[in-house]
Amino acid sequence: MLNHPTHERLIELGLTGMAKAFEEQRRSPDLEALPFEDRIGLLVDREAAERDTRRLTTRKIAALRQTACVEDVDLRTPRGIDRAVFAKLVEGRWIDRHENLLVTGATGLGKSWLACALGHKACRDNRSVLYHRVPRLFEALALARGDGRYARLLKSLGRAQLLILDDWGLSVLTAAERRDLLEILEDRHGRASTIVTSQLPVDTWHGAIGDPTVADAILDRLVHNAHRLQLTGESMRKRSAKTITLDGQPEH
Repeated sequence: MLNHPTHERLIELGLTGMAKAFEEQRRSPDLEALPFEDRIGLLVDREAAERDTRRLTTRKIAALRQTACVEDVDLRTPRGIDRAVFAKLVEGRWIDRHENLLVTGATGLGKSWLACALGHKACRDNRSVLYHRVPRLFEALALARGDGRYARLLKSLGRAQLLILDDWGLSVLTAAERRDLLEILEDRHGRASTIVTSQLPVDTWHGAIGDPTVADAILDRLVHNAHRLQLTGESMRKRSAKTITLDGQPEH
């Protein structure tokens, strides 16, 4: 069979990784000395790598608020992050067990960054991840309720293996927001994991929800099987600002 039709046929079959590796082998005479099994193995490896890349793209890593990865997390700056605990979170078995994670602390300590880093790692581990800032999520749910997309949006929120709810507790919830949050957590309870970030300590969340009965139901589904990261210390933003001079150049 002619080389060019073979390349085109691989593309038609959706084997773009193998097609690229096939062309590379054609242009590399040195590879002709390899055994047939080795050359086929290179084609298969390239296809697998291409599919992994596409899978990460479809997981919508770009939708995460921060471009963060766990390898870049600063564990030297005192913020109350236990290295052993963080290593377990990075490992991700808590997601397999459908447990939650609550990240709390004052503004500027890197709560969103840590949540996005763990979300990025979950994507790399082939887990489905959704990220939402809580205020905008409630706005989206209100719009969806009006145009008939509400059930479909709730289904997508319930289906993700890891849901990140960022900036929770900025204001007391309305009745509609309480119902929305309860619906989301009810769908996910015992089936999937949720990361929540908040400036509020967990023991004040009951009051932030607004209705005692609904608050009990929400917290029962969210808090009781949750790991906690309570961040402390100086704002990372302020720390970074101290190293910049007025002309925008780092101090030495």
